[in-house]
Amino acid sequence: MRLPRALGATVAVVSTLAVLLTPTAAHAAPGDTVTLPVRDALTALAVQNEDRTGYERTKYRHWIDADRDGCNTRAEVLLEEALIAPEQGTNCRLTGGSWYSPYDDTSFTQARALDIDHLVPLAESWDSGASTWTAAQRQAYANDLDDPRALIAVSAASNRSKSDQDPATWQPPADGYRCTYATDWVAIKTRWGLTVDPTEQAALTDVLDTCPNTPITVTLAR
Repeated sequence: MRLPRALGATVAVVSTLAVLLTPTAAHAAPGDTVTLPVRDALTALAVQNEDRTGYERTKYRHWIDADRDGCNTRAEVLLEEALIAPEQGTNCRLTGGSWYSPYDDTSFTQARALDIDHLVPLAESWDSGASTWTAAQRQAYANDLDDPRALIAVSAASNRSKSDQDPATWQPPADGYRCTYATDWVAIKTRWGLTVDPTEQAALTDVLDTCPNTPITVTLAR
């Protein structure tokens, strides 16, 4: 239905103001929510060569039970992403249920067949800026349940194939998931203020040039 001219003008003004009042990624502060097309978000990420000096996986404490409900981060992701909910036993032991691993387009009915992947791996985050974080910030990153894109239940085989690689050297075997993977990668790097290296940026650009320029909304962490 066509809006009356006056109402349409009001809607246009409100929409324009909303865009102007939304902080850009470059000027936003921790806790702010930003929305922008994914290609613009990629362009906004700082480009910097990676440095893994000093990295140790033990510098990222996980999996924790942040809300003290008996289920650690791994179990929380499995519960959230289950297609058929598993039964919870003592100490949050999960039995039954079903899951789908989008990396390799495979379904599973046993939780132990799945890994919980940090979409942007811990080592990659270190390379991209987390080396300067506090231990508390790295713990928050390793157990980030506030953004559903950060942690994902996938087949153990696909997770271990990926390891700590970025999109320049690893892409999901399921071609149909690659746009989502690249988009979510940019979202997580934006959320945590991480950098990209030149080859990573080029690989993401190549993928996203073939994908819809989907708007991403992220709440900035730290």
